[in-house]
Amino acid sequence: MNKNYKKIVIFILLIFTAIFILINFKVLKKSSRDYSTRQIENRKKFGATYMTTNNRFYEIINDEIRSVVESNGDILVTRDAALDKDKQMQQIYEFIKLKVNAIFINPVDWKQVKPALVAAKNAGIPVIVVDTPVYDNKLVACTVISDNYDAGVQCAKYLMKLKPKANIMLIEHSEAKSGIDRIKGFVDTIGANKQYKIVAAGDSEGQLDKAMPLVDNLIKKHPNIDAIMALNDPSALGALAALKENGLLGKVMVFGVDGSPEAKTMIHDGFMTATSAQFPNKIGNIAAKKAYNILKGKKLKKDVIVPITLISRENVLQYEISGWK
Repeated sequence: MNKNYKKIVIFILLIFTAIFILINFKVLKKSSRDYSTRQIENRKKFGATYMTTNNRFYEIINDEIRSVVESNGDILVTRDAALDKDKQMQQIYEFIKLKVNAIFINPVDWKQVKPALVAAKNAGIPVIVVDTPVYDNKLVACTVISDNYDAGVQCAKYLMKLKPKANIMLIEHSEAKSGIDRIKGFVDTIGANKQYKIVAAGDSEGQLDKAMPLVDNLIKKHPNIDAIMALNDPSALGALAALKENGLLGKVMVFGVDGSPEAKTMIHDGFMTATSAQFPNKIGNIAAKKAYNILKGKKLKKDVIVPITLISRENVLQYEISGWK
């Protein structure tokens, strides 16, 4: 009886051991797949392509978008078009193949990007535009930009406040609507006032390394220039470098758009006149949140225009010189 009892106990233990092993095997098998919000199969995937990341402004926008996306357990794939419109379109086609949930784009060329936008729309992928709009707004779900026209207006008004007349150089970016609008705002504000003359203009593509030789060349042809209006801060900084090379630093007024730490430093030191400050953190945050609302099917305002602020030597200390705020 004792032996039979022992056999029964051992048999029961063996059964429980087998059941325990089987249950744990199933649990381990199931746990090998993560069904949390961070589980790869359930993550949303976003694509972002910028005209260039050779500008901290776009890096900050992307960092803010990434912060929102990753806080939701999702994935952001970022690409740099390096000012190549064809490359950027290929990047959008790549995102379509990846079946991303939404695409953020900062267009190299606001018109030529159309075929890629059509492809995204046909694939049912919403596109959120940041910083500079596209020509055919019907192809995108949302546009988040600064008040670019007002940026030019503010710079022109400040120039007119400081100087009763001026010979002006324009540094443009003809393929970016944001750059076009900034220069237009500036030129429209000066208007028909004959005391302010546009005597020179050139395209820098918004790049410091292209603005410097451009301004150097134009200064030699037009030594009577009093003021330079640049579409963005990198171009303004390129202009400052050219002015320094020609012994004109601090003698020619220079205006930019962005509110970058470098521009604020130059303003504080008295070498740059003013910059119409943008807020890339706000642009990126709004764009990311708009994307999630679009995916949820929520109705929203299609165009978001973020106000800008003029920073000059009069108020530069009210802002964080080392940052973008």
